[in-house]
Amino acid sequence: MYFAEPAWLLLLVLLPILVAGAVLVARLRRRQWHAFAADRLRPVLMRVTSPLARWFSFAFLIAATFGLIGAMARPQGNAGIEVEKTKGRNVLIALDLSRSMRVADVSPDRLAQAKIVIYELLEALPNERFGLIGFAGSSHLLAPLTIDHSAIRETVEQVDENWVEMGGSNFTGALKLAITTLKETGQKNNALVILSDGDKHDDSLATIIDEAKSSGVYIFSIGVGTDDGGFVPSKDFPNGRLIGPDGKTVLSRFQPGPLRRLAADTGGRFATASGNTDIPAMVKLAAKDLDEFELKGRERHHVIEFYQWLVLPAVLFLMISITIGTRWRGINAATALALAFLAPADRSNANEETDAADLLSKGQHPQAAAAFAKLAENARLPENVARFSLGEATAAYRAKDFTAARAAFSRAMLSNSSEVASQAHFGLGNTLFQTGWKTLANSPYPADSKSLPDIADFDAIVKKRLADILKSQPKEDEPTPGIKSLETVVLNWSDAVSHYNSALVTDPDNPDLVNNRDMTITYFKRLLELLKQEQQDTADSIPEPPPPPSPGNPGDEQGDNPGQQPDDSKQPKDQGGDPKENDKQGDQGKKSDKEPPKDPGKQGDEQENKGKQGDKKEPDKSEKPKESDAGETPEETARRILGENADLQKGPPRAGKHIQRNPQKDW
Repeated sequence: MYFAEPAWLLLLVLLPILVAGAVLVARLRRRQWHAFAADRLRPVLMRVTSPLARWFSFAFLIAATFGLIGAMARPQGNAGIEVEKTKGRNVLIALDLSRSMRVADVSPDRLAQAKIVIYELLEALPNERFGLIGFAGSSHLLAPLTIDHSAIRETVEQVDENWVEMGGSNFTGALKLAITTLKETGQKNNALVILSDGDKHDDSLATIIDEAKSSGVYIFSIGVGTDDGGFVPSKDFPNGRLIGPDGKTVLSRFQPGPLRRLAADTGGRFATASGNTDIPAMVKLAAKDLDEFELKGRERHHVIEFYQWLVLPAVLFLMISITIGTRWRGINAATALALAFLAPADRSNANEETDAADLLSKGQHPQAAAAFAKLAENARLPENVARFSLGEATAAYRAKDFTAARAAFSRAMLSNSSEVASQAHFGLGNTLFQTGWKTLANSPYPADSKSLPDIADFDAIVKKRLADILKSQPKEDEPTPGIKSLETVVLNWSDAVSHYNSALVTDPDNPDLVNNRDMTITYFKRLLELLKQEQQDTADSIPEPPPPPSPGNPGDEQGDNPGQQPDDSKQPKDQGGDPKENDKQGDQGKKSDKEPPKDPGKQGDEQENKGKQGDKKEPDKSEKPKESDAGETPEETARRILGENADLQKGPPRAGKHIQRNPQKDW
């Protein structure tokens, strides 16, 4: 047996220190009590108890601590070694590490693209045995054939063009090393995957190809690069590009010729890494024709954990220590009765909560809302009331009962939990927006993303609602129907934005919350613009009232109404006067601001005479005056008639609807 984490055993040093400290504390307390009272008075003044129970409790506590420390050290036993065995094939990868593999004509460069192909091969062929060869002007076996793909992956991640000193692309040397390595396995059929750009190769391939065919090596050639190519990078030159012996920048182009030849002559396949060919699938399909053999994989050690044999006694010792060290007092009947009453109630409450959650998950929203409402009503703690109210509000909102959802979300905001309060603010904002939308469109906001309305659709909905409001006729002394509902929409959406902002304080990274808030603001601003535009259009459609009569010419008021009969006071009377003189007298009020009065006494006599003449004028025979009531003076009759035809008696103008009433008679 051994310990998997023996460092925890250092805590055992604390146990003797705890024991020594307990002994010293006990002796110090005994001395203090002895100094407090004399020996003869100590039995009377002090209640002396046996310290045996305390020491037993302390001993079990030390034993529990010992067991827990041993369990944390994880004692283990060896159950044997298992060797993984599987059937697979040998796949050797030859990776070109010449400088031209750093050309960036493919993203990010040729060498990185080749490494990606190797990772895909390791993932697509998990049971094959892989090896890695790096070659340029010379060749080296970087990783022998192994079933441990993680080791191959780590080697591929670290390899670069500096691992091979000599430049160029010596295919002959790479093939020789690969054939030698595969022959040592003793298998007849093996696969060789070459990843290269084909640049700067030699022409001595015929002999080595024949040797590969005779050795049963199938070559899969993977080309990396483009026909246009690119300049070879190098940090050793000022411009960052490799310069050849002729003084010119070296340009490398993809040359697929030797790669095609290697694949065709050995019965393999050729593909380009940047093409549409699924290279792992191609190699996997071709490798099925190779002979499988049993591979010896990694050794796996089986261990047996013994920590549970220490944890169980440690827990028991800890419980015994607590039991012995506690000074038990009798439990009265009231406490026992309360415990017996609360235990089944808690289980019942848990069952009801589970049932309510199941109803909500199954889509039975009205039933779920009723279940959560009952739980909130029976809950005793305010936090539970808020939590159940949140469930009730969620169910009511999904059931499109926005009135109940609004009330439940408001109760849930009283929670002390910031998370519950944030969800309540979020839900209340959604509910207020849905309430306003339902008022405008007579239906909730669509949940399907394909049928979401845009601004043009929203304009059409608001204009239709305004048209319906203008068509409705208000009753006497009542506001225009529908105006109050639009005011409610504005208030609801304004409150919805406030609740969204409150929820963002706790959950600022919630994309749904930010999206709902921005959408509500967009609709809210557009609604205010449309209402303002409708108000302006209504004001423009109202005709301007006629100007008030001139104080110097009372006849102008009647002259502005062509439909009224002319006043007799304007017609020339047969009073022995000249008509022209009468016209002058009628225009006296207009010229008063330009000509000074002649004689105040005479002018007053003239006005008094005109007043008497006006009193003697005959009434219009086309209209039959209404008879006055019995006992009513002429002055009271005139006031009554004026009151019956005054606009102010018809009530104030209604918001959103303007009515112009003309008097029945011109008084």
